Amino acid sequence: MNHWLTAPILIPLIGGILQAFMGYAPIALRRTLAIATTVLMLVAAIVLLVLADDGSYRLYAFGNWQPPFGIVLVLDRLAALMLVMTAVLALFCHIYAIGGTDESSRQFHGLFLFQLLGLNIAFLTGDLFNLFVAFEVLLIASYGLLMHGEGTSRTVPGLHYVVLNLAGSAVFLIAVGMIYSVTGTLNMADLAVKIPQVAEENLPLVKAGGMMLLVVFGLKAAILPLCFWLPGAYSNATAPVAALFAVMTKVGIYAIIRVFTLIFGSQAGELAGLGMDWLFPLALITLTMGVIGALGAASLRKLVAWQVIISVGTLLAAISFGTVAGTSAALFYLLNTTWVVGGLFLVADLVDGQRGSAQDKIVTAPRIANRTFLSVLFLMGAVAAVGLPPLSGFFAKLLILKSAVTESDVAWLWSVLLIGSFFTLIAYSRAGSIVFWRNVEGHIEEPQKLTPSLSVSASALISLSIVMVILAGPISRYAEDTAAQLHDTSAYTDILSKPMVGEEK
Repeated sequence: MNHWLTAPILIPLIGGILQAFMGYAPIALRRTLAIATTVLMLVAAIVLLVLADDGSYRLYAFGNWQPPFGIVLVLDRLAALMLVMTAVLALFCHIYAIGGTDESSRQFHGLFLFQLLGLNIAFLTGDLFNLFVAFEVLLIASYGLLMHGEGTSRTVPGLHYVVLNLAGSAVFLIAVGMIYSVTGTLNMADLAVKIPQVAEENLPLVKAGGMMLLVVFGLKAAILPLCFWLPGAYSNATAPVAALFAVMTKVGIYAIIRVFTLIFGSQAGELAGLGMDWLFPLALITLTMGVIGALGAASLRKLVAWQVIISVGTLLAAISFGTVAGTSAALFYLLNTTWVVGGLFLVADLVDGQRGSAQDKIVTAPRIANRTFLSVLFLMGAVAAVGLPPLSGFFAKLLILKSAVTESDVAWLWSVLLIGSFFTLIAYSRAGSIVFWRNVEGHIEEPQKLTPSLSVSASALISLSIVMVILAGPISRYAEDTAAQLHDTSAYTDILSKPMVGEEK
C-alpha cells in the first residue's frame, strides 16, 4: 500500500484541527499555517498525479482489510486530476482570502481546510457510503463558509442551500440502502462485479436506487431543475468562497462519471447506461437556462454564477455520450471552466471594491481605478469562459463538439452549444462595456487597494487559461488516457484481488 494516498486527507485534516485550536492566535500565524497547509496539499496532489500517470490503480486499505471490506482509497488518473485541480484552485483562493476576507471570522481557515478534506475524500474513496460521508464533511464546512462575512444577504440563499443539500443527503442515504439491500456491498469495485449478476426480480430496486443517485449527483452538480439555488448562494458568498465553490458542482459531475461509468457502465447488463437517455436533454436544457440567466444578470457575480450552470450543462452533455472521446473532452473543459470561473469571481470582487456604491452591478458609474488591469483580466476570463480563440476554452469546446457522433447528437449539441456561446458572449460584452467603459461624471472615494495577494491570485487563475493552451498537448494526452482508463472497468475491479500488506502475491 502506498501511504501517499492518505496525504491529501491527512494534510487538511491536521491543518484544520490546528486552526480550530488557534482561533485566538495572531492572524499572521493562522495565515502562515493555512497557506503552508494548502501548499503541502498541492505538492501531495502533484506527487499522486505523477504516480497515477502510469495507468495503474493504487489501493490503500485502512486496517489492512481486504476489499470489499473496510475503508479503501483508490488512486487513478481521474482522482489525481481532480486533486490537482482542487489544490491549485484552493491555493489561489486562500492567497486571496489573506488579503482581508479572513478577518471577519476566526474559524475561516479551519472551515476552508475541512472543506478541502471533504473534497479530497470524495475523489479518493472507493466506497459509495464513504462518498456520502465525504459529501457531508464538505457540505458542513461549506455551510459555515457560505455564511462567512458581514451582512444578512447570505441568510436566505444560504438557507436554501442548506435545506436542499440536507434533502439530497437523505435521498443519497436511502439510495445506497436500496442498493446494499440487494447487492450486500457498497464497495464500487465489488458493485461493478455484482450489478450485472442481480436477479431479474431485484432489478427494479437497484434501478430505482441508481436513478436516485443520479438525482442526488444532479443536485450537487446543479442540473436543471435542481440549479436555481446556485446563483443566489454563489453570488452572495465572499469572493474566495465563491471561487472555491466553483469546484463544488464538479464533485457532483465527478460522482456521475465515476458511478455511472464504473457501476452502471457498458458492462452492467440490463442496467447499462442507466439514466443517460435523460442526461443529454437535461444537460442541453441546463445550458440554455444558464445562458438565459447570464443575459439577465444584474451583477458580475450573478453573471459568473450563471456561467457555472452553463459549464455544468456543457460538461454533462459530453459525458452523456458514454464514449472515451466525450469523457476526454469533458475533462479538458473541466479544468478550464473550474479555474476560469474561480478567477472571474475574484475579478468581480476586485471590481466591486473599486466602484463604491455601484459595487459589481452592471450599471454605469464613475471611472474606476486600475481600469486597464481589471478590464484585461475580465476580458481574458470572458474569452476563456465563452470559448473563443486563442484561449483554452476554445480548444475545450472544440473537443466537445467533435465528440458527438450520431447525426442527432451532432445537430442538437452543435446548435445549442454554438448558439448558447454566442449569447453568452453578448452577456459578457454587455457587462464589460457598461462596467468598464460607459462611465459617468463623478469620483469614487477610497477605492479598495489592489494588494499583491489580491492581484496575483486573481491574475493567476485567469492566466491558467493561457498555460492550458501552452500545455494543451500533455493535458489532452492525460485526459484521453484518463477517459480510456475509466471505460476499461475490468482494471478497476482487479483491486479486489490485490494482496494486502503481509500477504504473498
